[in-house]
Amino acid sequence: MNFDELDKTMRVYEESIDQSILSDMYMVARIDGRSFSRLTKEICDFEAPFDLRFRDMMVNTVKQLMDCGFRIVYGFSESDEISLLFHRDEDTFSRKVRKYNSILAGVASSAFSLQLGMVTAFDCRMVPLPNIERVKDYFLWRQEDAHRNALNSHCYWLLRKEGMNANEATDMLNGKSISFKNELLFSRGINFDKLPSWQKRGFGIYWTEVEKAGYNPVTKTEETAVRRDLKVDFELPLGTQYAQLVTDILLK
Repeated sequence: MNFDELDKTMRVYEESIDQSILSDMYMVARIDGRSFSRLTKEICDFEAPFDLRFRDMMVNTVKQLMDCGFRIVYGFSESDEISLLFHRDEDTFSRKVRKYNSILAGVASSAFSLQLGMVTAFDCRMVPLPNIERVKDYFLWRQEDAHRNALNSHCYWLLRKEGMNANEATDMLNGKSISFKNELLFSRGINFDKLPSWQKRGFGIYWTEVEKAGYNPVTKTEETAVRRDLKVDFELPLGTQYAQLVTDILLK
């Protein structure tokens, strides 16, 4: 069998489970850190439940992802999770899922690892969404997840710092209501509503146009140019206002 025949034969197997996202679907990629609970609790000396150094590493990781060759219009992150919203007309690699999964997981893993100084890994899954309403629902869902995780994390680590072990703290919070958890924190002098917004809602990154001063070597004059830049938003709105922000970014 010559090379051309062998190549044709083997590519059938290679492409046998290929999947592409339909051109009329919106695309979101969700990227998660692998074994990051162990990384943050046992290997690294990150402050629990939230650490500014870790947050800033995630900010830089999202920025790398948004400028890695795909048309990504919005990035959202909470904890070790990242969600990326693609431009409606993104069609790189004919929307093949394996290409997006492998490249985005690779970029996230390398970007975070370089900052941390040790090997870390992220996985990626592509989420096809049929319309703008579902896009809004997706990001509202992830923001609500951020809120619940933040409340649970603050309660859990409060109890741990008071002397409970992991099982005791987990058992005490298991099945408890949101009001119970808020009261638990308040009884220790912590008003959950007053905590930093990025802890409770995650943060967003999106493209904006900014004016930058420059010098024109031809005319030898100072000039102002409008350029695209990434804005980091640590004060995301809630509910319908947040849904409107996502819509505006997508339709811009």
